[in-house]
Amino acid sequence: QAPSPGLHGQIGLAADHVAAVVRHAVEKESGSILVFLPGAGEIRRVADLLALPPLAPDVSVHPLYGDLTPQEQDAAISPAAGGRRKVVLATSIAETSLTIEGIRVVIDAGLARSPRFDPASGMTRLVTERVSLAAALQRQGRAGRLEPGTCYRLWDAAEEHAMRPFAQPEIAEADLAPLVLELAAWGIAEYAGVAHLPWLTMPPSGAYRQAADLLQALGALDEQGRITPHGSAMLRLPLHPRLAHMVLAATQNGQGGTACVVAALLTERAGGRNGADITPEVARHSAVLDTRASRTRKAVGRVPDAILHIERQLRIALPHTETDAVQPDATGECLALAYPDRIARNRGNGTFHLSGGKAAFLPPEDALARTPFLAVAELDGHAARARIWQAAPLQESMLKHLFADRIRETAFVAWDDQADAVQARLQTRLDALVLRDAPFAGADPAAVTDAVLEGIRRIGLHCLPWTDESDRLRARIGFLRRLDVQPGKPGQPSPWPDLSDPALLAGLETWLAPFLGGISRRSQFRSLNMVTVLEALLDWPMRQRLDREAPTHIAVPSGSNIRIDYGMPDAQQAAPILPVKLQEMFGATETPTIAGGRVPLLLHLLSPAGRPLQVTGDLASFWKNGYPAVRAEMRGRYPKHPWPENPATAIPTRHVKRRAPGSE
Repeated sequence: QAPSPGLHGQIGLAADHVAAVVRHAVEKESGSILVFLPGAGEIRRVADLLALPPLAPDVSVHPLYGDLTPQEQDAAISPAAGGRRKVVLATSIAETSLTIEGIRVVIDAGLARSPRFDPASGMTRLVTERVSLAAALQRQGRAGRLEPGTCYRLWDAAEEHAMRPFAQPEIAEADLAPLVLELAAWGIAEYAGVAHLPWLTMPPSGAYRQAADLLQALGALDEQGRITPHGSAMLRLPLHPRLAHMVLAATQNGQGGTACVVAALLTERAGGRNGADITPEVARHSAVLDTRASRTRKAVGRVPDAILHIERQLRIALPHTETDAVQPDATGECLALAYPDRIARNRGNGTFHLSGGKAAFLPPEDALARTPFLAVAELDGHAARARIWQAAPLQESMLKHLFADRIRETAFVAWDDQADAVQARLQTRLDALVLRDAPFAGADPAAVTDAVLEGIRRIGLHCLPWTDESDRLRARIGFLRRLDVQPGKPGQPSPWPDLSDPALLAGLETWLAPFLGGISRRSQFRSLNMVTVLEALLDWPMRQRLDREAPTHIAVPSGSNIRIDYGMPDAQQAAPILPVKLQEMFGATETPTIAGGRVPLLLHLLSPAGRPLQVTGDLASFWKNGYPAVRAEMRGRYPKHPWPENPATAIPTRHVKRRAPGSE
């Protein structure tokens, strides 16, 4: 084991450490060396570090990954010349796919880069992760296949307990569109039918359904999931369904040559990531194909070879006339055919909205960052805001021509959180992409009301003009509702409406919508009378019963009408409260009640200054047991107020002694 400081607690590569271990192995070991690295970028970094200073004169360094030319790959795979050794810097391609003769030493960085398809975003992203224990063992086995060998593992042995025993099956993480198209050709049109096949691992249902949706959008499957003639034609092509559809559709439009170039670029991943615009690559490689008259073509690099291969496989002859030549300016149209879910509209500052509903961006310095419309071929897998890696400009007029059958004009009425108002717009849309947006004066009043209700749900009930009076009305109704569902009446629903916050929010259409005519802005809510709105929920007999059993005020012995406190609207207060000055209750021997005598009020007896002296639900008991102590303490503090020895027979008063009836 040769632990790497770059692998502790994170997924990353310390290239300098790998290079140091390679130099150590070159010095201490014999034979050639195979170094496993996650990707081409890491291979290039380690190769640069091994070049300065260079290794021993008899040692050469060879990269090995998928995008190299055949000549470069052959140089890495072939045995070292007599008296020489080689260091092969390889990706996981060297685990099982090929044998490199003369390898006696393996250096394993413990990382791999694999594609992961995300059904939620419809995107495939490359993920760098630790290899499984099985992969590590497989890599180790590449050392010394013909003689004893050595393996350097660049991680702590203690970390192996957290490594997966085996890698995930590819079917669990791959784009399933090619598989679903094959299954449809076999007659399997639904996911339920997949379960009857003898899979080692079942395809995930989410990825399967996402692939079926894509194939329907491309015209390869019908609404029942059965393969169409177009899908059968796509299946005969050695391309991903997206690219097969692109080439077939573009050929009908006289752009087969352009489509072949684009398909080759995307298949061979030759576009690079120096910039997002794929159009210059199409222009560069189309020049190789521009010897149409003699039909003799000189392939320069792998991409032109791939173009010719696609052309031969598809039996598409590139056009012979100047007007039908490969057209780099049509790159966006071809990409749009392959990626209808990735048509992007510029929202400013390098941000884009995709027809599939996702957001994407380009760095402001990118040449395409200010382009109005793009057809996007490659993004990273970030679901919320993806980085655009490959794209081409697309004219809006051509967009409307290509997708005329999917473009819809609809009236859009919704609540705008920023404007705090209903916005009625007439929109032209391609799926989730808004192409045109204009004010709409003919919105249905019912749709406006629905949008207002949605706005209230987002903001909350506090946006309505509640008053103390409306809050007290809610509390009174809530009191009687709780009273009517007390134990003793099981299963009997209360006749009183539920005016709790959750119930009001859930039932806005019932109680509030009838009062929203002509209202489309939050500022207009103030015109609502919430007492009137709530009272509309009660018929006349219930209003009378409300006033009778849950009155707003009650008369006390002094003659005052005191307001009853029923608590807050959503509170579960045990009993209503009557806050009253103690002297005003003289002469009373019974606790006041409401609800037809069923509920005694909770008396908050106050001092002459309005401060609490006693809380009681039994006035007679208080006069007998609690009052003497209160009288002894308070008569000196409030000498101008009466403090009789027997309050049950005293005259109630709201005044001081000199103003009390009959006083001198």
